Amino acid sequence: MDKILEKSLKVDSFDWFYREMETGENSNNTVVLLHGLPSHSYTWRHIMPALAKYNYRSIAPDWLGSGSSSKPSTREFAYTPSAYIAALDNFLSALDLGKISLVLQGFLGSVGIQYALKYPEKIARLVILNTPINKSAKLPWTMKQWGLPLVGEMSTQDPLLVDRTLEGGSGFVISDQDLAIYRQPFLKTSAVGRSLNAIIRNLKLTESMAEIETGLPKFEPPLQIIWGDGDPWLSLEGNPPDLINLPEAKHYPQEHWHKEIAPHLLNFLGRR
Repeated sequence: MDKILEKSLKVDSFDWFYREMETGENSNNTVVLLHGLPSHSYTWRHIMPALAKYNYRSIAPDWLGSGSSSKPSTREFAYTPSAYIAALDNFLSALDLGKISLVLQGFLGSVGIQYALKYPEKIARLVILNTPINKSAKLPWTMKQWGLPLVGEMSTQDPLLVDRTLEGGSGFVISDQDLAIYRQPFLKTSAVGRSLNAIIRNLKLTESMAEIETGLPKFEPPLQIIWGDGDPWLSLEGNPPDLINLPEAKHYPQEHWHKEIAPHLLNFLGRR
């Protein structure tokens, strides 16, 4: 297969949209890729073909509340890390993937780390790209304002927040064609803005970072960190054992540095 397929799956009462690249019956472990804010699964459009070339099936879902997945009200879904962990587990169980390699990036991507810490037996390998992982992590003002009363409810209805955040965080121009795809959910329904507001208000970053900072050093499956050193919002503390530095990359390294990321990722996934 040489095309990224767009699929959807109803799990419980929610519709999950996801992108997938298949590789045939004898594929390696499935790689699941989780996006950050205010992005969606399109952010992995360059990484997925690189994985398929080496026979890795890949699946990139839109988180609930993002992209083309369901955008439930706060009465239907709590938008807390624990709610997301449960929903992600239900989604992956419905796909019956077995052990997966998990690749994640960004704010909300941290929920993927919490999922891996809770279910290490389900994880073959974990790869972290510019995701909050320590207690010093704070939401940048760009994102924090999305959760404010009134101001946040208004600002999250502006589709151009996608342009400002993705280009501001990556530090480089993103093509108009790509930005148009990122903006689509905001143009289709006001529910995506309300969901983004709810995500920020319920992210519980302080508690989540305490859990991750304590749990990650004890995590047994193989772990790799690929880090854009120019990230304006996050810093990496210490010197993790399997660290790949990208000196010029910033918060969304997969956008502009996918050619540099792919060989490191494939080498890590293929280790015995």
